[in-house]
Amino acid sequence: MILLHALFSDNTCVNSATIVECVPNFSEGISQELVQQIVAAMTGEGISLLDVSLDRDHNRSVVTVAGSPEAVLESAVRATGKAADLIDLTTQTGVHPRIGATDVIPFVPVSGISLAECALLARQAGLAIWRRFGIPVYFYGAAAARPDRVELENLRKGQFEGLRTAVLRETARRPDVGGPELHATAGASAVGARSFLIAYNIFLGPPAGAKISLDRPGPDVAVARAIARDLRASSGGLLGVKALGLIVDGRAQVSINITDFRQTPVPRVFATVSQLAARHGATVAEGELIGLIPEAALEGSTLWTESIPNFDPAAKVLERRLATPMAWPVGRS
Repeated sequence: MILLHALFSDNTCVNSATIVECVPNFSEGISQELVQQIVAAMTGEGISLLDVSLDRDHNRSVVTVAGSPEAVLESAVRATGKAADLIDLTTQTGVHPRIGATDVIPFVPVSGISLAECALLARQAGLAIWRRFGIPVYFYGAAAARPDRVELENLRKGQFEGLRTAVLRETARRPDVGGPELHATAGASAVGARSFLIAYNIFLGPPAGAKISLDRPGPDVAVARAIARDLRASSGGLLGVKALGLIVDGRAQVSINITDFRQTPVPRVFATVSQLAARHGATVAEGELIGLIPEAALEGSTLWTESIPNFDPAAKVLERRLATPMAWPVGRS
């Protein structure tokens, strides 16, 4: 990867030899005010705000920050504490699986740092989260302490509601740090290290020329689930691809995580979903990108970006956002 140079939001030129990205996911995507307060708690010297994506339908927000390892670690820990103050999982609902108010905290190497070093950073962050806020932590990805916890879906079985009971009955389900009980309202956080991940959703539409009614605006969730099953690697589909079929705002959606965009480029994912949709009597409607993508992900066909309303590379490409970071919001204390 090319060496990245960024002018951070405090107008101080930061040594870009070591840049870590962190992409915490919070279980709140409806209230902009609450998300703004969480993001405001993340500010600090040597760190930039790159993206804030709120998803009302999934009731989830994804925040992207980058900077020095020390600054990024502290930012993620503070955000977890603020989210615990503001989000109550006993009343929160959404279609996206979750186990915590701050559901997942991945550390991603960008420049001058290895994945193994990011895994150590994740371990430090997990310990700090437990010690400061009493929120237990599971380690996943490259930071996983056990082979069965590498994949997030294994940690999220039963979600918050099922996990808070399981940890009391099953030793194998207990957190890596803290517990065994989950935090009463903030649950637990999955803290890990990984390479770049592209979160890409595709809405499905009816066949070309089909009549649309209010009672049946398009394909149902069974079609989305069938496409997701054929698409994901665990079912023999595309390598480095995870997918779920969901109903979002009354529409069928294939929710996709691409964990290795070099092995399976995004244009190939788009083309495969288009082919599978046609097989099931559906079409691909608009796409949705959550968070940022690396510049290299834009190589190849542009059909997938053309399907995303108002797609702006300046705002959604990591390298470009590093050069022009967002302004930090001012949150209430």
